[in-house]
Amino acid sequence: MQQLRKILVMKFGGTSVGSPAAMKQVLEIIRSTHRDWPQLVVVTSALSGVTDLLLKSAMQAAEGEIHPAEAAAAKIIQRHEALIDNFITDANLRQSVKREIHQLTNEFLNLCQSVRLQSDANRRSLDAIAGFGERFAIRILAGALNAMGMNATGVEATQLIVTDDNFSNAEPDMRATSLKTRQALDPLLRQEVIPVVTGFIAATPDQIPTTLGRGGSDYSAAILAAALKARETWIWTDVDGVMTADPRLVPEARSILQLSYDEVAEMASLGAKVLHPKTIQPIIQAGGTLRVRNTFNPTYPGTLLVQNNSSARGEQAGVKAVTVIRGMKWVKLGGGKERDPDLYYRLLNAAAAEKRIPLIVESPHDAALCFAVPKESFSPTIGTSARRCERNRTSWKKQVTSEDADMVTVICPGLRSSPGVAGRVFSALEQARIRVLASSYGASDISMNLFISSTDTQNAMRILHGLIQ
Repeated sequence: MQQLRKILVMKFGGTSVGSPAAMKQVLEIIRSTHRDWPQLVVVTSALSGVTDLLLKSAMQAAEGEIHPAEAAAAKIIQRHEALIDNFITDANLRQSVKREIHQLTNEFLNLCQSVRLQSDANRRSLDAIAGFGERFAIRILAGALNAMGMNATGVEATQLIVTDDNFSNAEPDMRATSLKTRQALDPLLRQEVIPVVTGFIAATPDQIPTTLGRGGSDYSAAILAAALKARETWIWTDVDGVMTADPRLVPEARSILQLSYDEVAEMASLGAKVLHPKTIQPIIQAGGTLRVRNTFNPTYPGTLLVQNNSSARGEQAGVKAVTVIRGMKWVKLGGGKERDPDLYYRLLNAAAAEKRIPLIVESPHDAALCFAVPKESFSPTIGTSARRCERNRTSWKKQVTSEDADMVTVICPGLRSSPGVAGRVFSALEQARIRVLASSYGASDISMNLFISSTDTQNAMRILHGLIQ
């Protein structure tokens, strides 16, 4: 493995740059960090709420309405100019950054006009539009750093990260990305210039804009860190690192000081909101270190992510965290004396097509079938199968029932080697009279999934959180 370089990549999320108070905090973090890390790369998300506004405007343009885009442009200019006036004191620099913001909003409006004329907001168009928020943000953040006497420059990741053309969820070509990133950023870093890079966005080899998926700025930072062989990557967010649970559901949730990469990857894919699920892999491959920290509590060390720890190796196994994916349906089809192979095929095919059917359970005695599915996928994906079952009275009873449910996941490394943990989980829920609709073990021996009625979710989360030592 190539030796790591003393380079730090820091990523700031939308809430970290979304207000004057937050921006002031970010600027101070960058200034103080740059003293210890002269070769520093900053990745920023769009201001909170901006990407949603851009995409909503594009969808309305596809329906023939351009006025929402014009109103959005005015709102965006007002919000960004307020930050410019707050932090860029030099008059010439201030006017220069404002001109760039106006030019970008004009580009945004032109794209929305194109969408309106075509009556089609396809994924390629949406990717081009969604990235404007980050393009606005780098200009303000770099300008503010320069106004403080530092040397910074905005860099659009379309010039660095090369991806395929899977718009809205593109995958990077790391070989091409590493080459372009080193060519563009190494000269800046050697001069201790801070590149302020757009998160979330990238481009195909033909320079067609793509995005890495919502929340993809974490992934951007990891990709750049791997390309640069950076020693460390810090993800700055609005909580004290990776939490033991969502503090909105469990007020007693606390920061976890250390997690393995496997543990945090499992948490990210099962509902934890701190990291984009794809963030971990580039860091693992490059051999760097990843830390999650709080912009609004910068002296707190946050969560250190490491290759392995004692829990990951099965020692001192116990519950470490509880996550949740909300908004699911628990559906029962059946039953009858005969199985319906065609229905099984439809359900498994839906899962293969990324419709996210996390669990399918068969009742052998009456051929009933139970499964969990996101609410938004229930009607288009499962409704057809359910209606077919109702029509086929020779095979299935005319019965389809469903209820709102959530998937609560207990994170416990070494779960299978510590059967007592599962016993404590079910015992605690039973004592609270919380019904578990179904359960399954994760393939990685780190997690156990529990499907619970949505009316019981918050209580279940708090009870399971109480099992953390």
